[in-house]
Amino acid sequence: MSTALDAVERTALLTAALRAAETRREDRLYADPYAAALAGAIGPELLAEVRTATFPPGRERTLPSTPDYNAIRTRFFDDYLLEAAQDEDSPQIVLAPAGMDSRAYRFEWPEHVRWFEVDRPAVLAYKADRLRSAAPRVDHRRVAVDLTSPDWEKKLMAAGYDPAVPSTWLLEGLLYYIPEADAHRILRRVAAISAPGSRIAADIVNAAALTLPHMRGLLDVFAGWGCPWLFGTDEPEALFAECGYDVRALQPGEEGADFGRWPDPVPPRAEHDVRRVFFVHGRRR
Repeated sequence: MSTALDAVERTALLTAALRAAETRREDRLYADPYAAALAGAIGPELLAEVRTATFPPGRERTLPSTPDYNAIRTRFFDDYLLEAAQDEDSPQIVLAPAGMDSRAYRFEWPEHVRWFEVDRPAVLAYKADRLRSAAPRVDHRRVAVDLTSPDWEKKLMAAGYDPAVPSTWLLEGLLYYIPEADAHRILRRVAAISAPGSRIAADIVNAAALTLPHMRGLLDVFAGWGCPWLFGTDEPEALFAECGYDVRALQPGEEGADFGRWPDPVPPRAEHDVRRVFFVHGRRR
């Protein structure tokens, strides 16, 4: 069934393979018992390509460590969502895109939480097939729609989402792959249906990460798969502020986004021509 997924959709299988590999580590930052099934046969193949590019035999690593980055990102957003879910005044959690995320299945969630997974029909169909013997531990609603479609908000609301009630949105593994104009458009559309006080979280790279020569190895892997990285920003706070959010942006390795696993120095924000990735989180004004 994975052959029905297009290039961008297949990156979700890479994420699942990374989570399965993390789960096998004795020093793992989390356990995802569903990741291996979700990764299927293709996910480990994609991960092998990334590992080869990241850790070239006989040469020093110059690329960011994707396994460590993904482990930190997953744990960071695990903690973020679990904390947000404790707020009874903000009962709605939206994963957009949901990809191969299994948080609805691997955590216990408060009874007041309504959980929405938004993604393309092929992704949700593949995922449902792979998880057909598992049950989510939350009031779980699938919304099969592309975030660039003109009416995804209507489909989300038809699934029970209430724009008048505060919500928590997670845009994980999305903003790299879409043009800048679409990134702005999606953030504005999310803000338009998010009540004041709603939370948002996302990950995004900086602009230099798209052009630095030593990033070429990783960028070429994704481009070769047909899903190049298209957007990055050095001012994520300003990007989200334009859309009505007050946010903080942490880099892996900084306090609160390390978990003892980030292997590289953290460049100061004032330093130019270095690769960065940000974990952005904040609230709707």
